[in-house]
Amino acid sequence: MVVYIDLIFLANLFIDAVLLMFTAWMRKIRPVWWRLMTSAGIGAMYVVMMFVPELSFLFTFLIKLVLSVIMLLVAFGFGSMQKYLRTMGAFYMINFVAAGGILGMHYFLQNTGDLFNGIWYTASGGMSFELKIAFWFILCAFGGVMLFFRIVQSSKQRTERMSGFLGQVQVWIGQDHIECTGLLDTGNQLHDPLTRTPVMVMEAALWESYLPASWLQKCSEGNADQLVMDLGEESFSWQDRVRLVPYRGINRSHSFMLALKPDRVEVVMNGVHFVHHRVLIGLDGGKLSAEGKYRAIIHPEVTAHEEGEADTNLKREAYARDHFTESG
Repeated sequence: MVVYIDLIFLANLFIDAVLLMFTAWMRKIRPVWWRLMTSAGIGAMYVVMMFVPELSFLFTFLIKLVLSVIMLLVAFGFGSMQKYLRTMGAFYMINFVAAGGILGMHYFLQNTGDLFNGIWYTASGGMSFELKIAFWFILCAFGGVMLFFRIVQSSKQRTERMSGFLGQVQVWIGQDHIECTGLLDTGNQLHDPLTRTPVMVMEAALWESYLPASWLQKCSEGNADQLVMDLGEESFSWQDRVRLVPYRGINRSHSFMLALKPDRVEVVMNGVHFVHHRVLIGLDGGKLSAEGKYRAIIHPEVTAHEEGEADTNLKREAYARDHFTESG
């Protein structure tokens, strides 16, 4: 059997470098490239040593553990014990994912004959498996597994980041209320241009039990301005609550959004209860989230004050308005 040491060294150098880069990505560490490559070179040299019979004593669990410790110290430094142990945990997790993915892909592509040809029985009655994986298959499978791992991790991180901006929304109109999950959009600056009332967007489908039958279709077609013309044709108990809010779309074109004036909006986010009485609910005819994770866009002003503070401010406004009327 012919073994190309230089090819094995370069392949392991590449694999170790990618594993270290993924470790840095998971731990949000900005690595120094020469330290990372030096660490990968140490790992690649260790693999080459297996072809030297005199160095067989190096291939023990303790030596392998020490080697991984040295590689991580060279690549990322120490910092603190807690930080280092977390980095080591991420490094081993990525290694196990890569190894398990390659083995899983290998057995997935094998047929029954290949699988049973690799099984043999020992004299004591035990059963062993002979593993033969092509060199180029390892490289290709490694790249595929790492790509899939990054996609899954990126999706998980996006979900975790988004979860901090999700809250439970309740919109009350009289005795009726609609409840859904909403996403806080800190860049949302949509206001009614006349009253400067903030506009919170919700899917119109949530209100299908309360809106006239033809309204949902016209909302989805973007013809909200035509709905106001039809107010007298269909009975609608909330006609006095209907508003038409102009806004500018993504393509910079001007359009109109149908909105409702609720009695109050309650939002529970990260254990904090917010109540807002001065807000409009804009109705969107489509889906705000393709995955259905949220069905409303929370205006940042809705979460500007907690429940107690909002109630206090409302009472102060009412007192000032009444006092001004009496003195006037």
